Amino acid sequence: MFLIINFIIILLIIRILFSGKILEGLMRYRWKFLLRFQHIFFLFVFILMTYFTENYFLDSYELIGSIILNVIFNIGLYYLVYYYLVPYFYLSNKYPEFILYALICFLVSSLFRILWEPAVFEMNFSREGYHVGFLYNVYISQGIVILVASFLGITKDKFLIEQDVIDLGEEKEQLYLDLLKSKLNPHFLLNTLNNMYANSFSYSEKTSDSILQLSKLLQYIIYDSGKTKITVSQEFSSLKALASLYQLKYNNRLDIVFDVPDLEEFDIVEIPPSVLLTLFENALKHSAIGEAEDSFIRLSCRIEESELFFTITNSVAQHQAYSVETGYHGLGNDAVIHILEKFYPGSFDFISGPAENNKYKIVLKIKVNG
Repeated sequence: MFLIINFIIILLIIRILFSGKILEGLMRYRWKFLLRFQHIFFLFVFILMTYFTENYFLDSYELIGSIILNVIFNIGLYYLVYYYLVPYFYLSNKYPEFILYALICFLVSSLFRILWEPAVFEMNFSREGYHVGFLYNVYISQGIVILVASFLGITKDKFLIEQDVIDLGEEKEQLYLDLLKSKLNPHFLLNTLNNMYANSFSYSEKTSDSILQLSKLLQYIIYDSGKTKITVSQEFSSLKALASLYQLKYNNRLDIVFDVPDLEEFDIVEIPPSVLLTLFENALKHSAIGEAEDSFIRLSCRIEESELFFTITNSVAQHQAYSVETGYHGLGNDAVIHILEKFYPGSFDFISGPAENNKYKIVLKIKVNG
């Protein structure tokens, strides 16, 4: 009979351990609730375990009293291990001390139960082997309390550490997003306002056009860039507004060509904001457009078979001796790649590098329905 009881106890231990592993995965979503649930679940299991192991020695009323006293006593032991031994010794890599104190808790709690239970309750040891069975049950019960408290304590702290790492990663991703949203050169905006001010003294269509384009760009920065995703049309609206402001600044002498067809898919497909805008800004910066002769930017975009193809080619300023090491794989491109990895893991291709005739080319392919 005792072998059957102990087999049931072992099954309960396995169940508890596996429940802890499952709950560890679920804690990512409701971890505070699940931490409490683990304690309640173990308390329930411990009550059942005490009932099935001591009902052979006690009558009904004394069995209830034994369960209540054992639960109160072992709750203290459970939290001693969970909140003290695990954090202060195991997680501090003081493994010998942790094992020593856990062993002391096991021996002291077992001895205490062996001494006080027969003294308080009239336990029936009439049958042969009941004394040994009682001792065996006490040792098993106290061992389970310490092992489960240690396991759940370690699991909890391991999860909290992993959660801190996840939170740091999310903060890093947010920094990348903030970087993309703030990459518009403030000096460019200031120069645009100065040009608008200069043109305001005489009637000029440039003034109204520049105000309109600047309004579109500021609307994008204030409203659209704060969203998780925007349509491709909204993204290209900001690109065209930025290009128009550059054209107004240089009297429409810039060689910027947009090969972007009017597709309905552009109003439906959504992408993270500022990704394409950042790539276009990089091209404006490194092509020396408006400053060097023969500088240019060529931009094209298509959506074919649920894949977005974005290509941008630009000249490279002569004073920028481009190489694989010194190219503009800078913070802008790295931030773009990081955002793409977050939203399209394994579903995008980003190729950038020098092309023939002193050009630089970026090809981005995104599986937009992936």
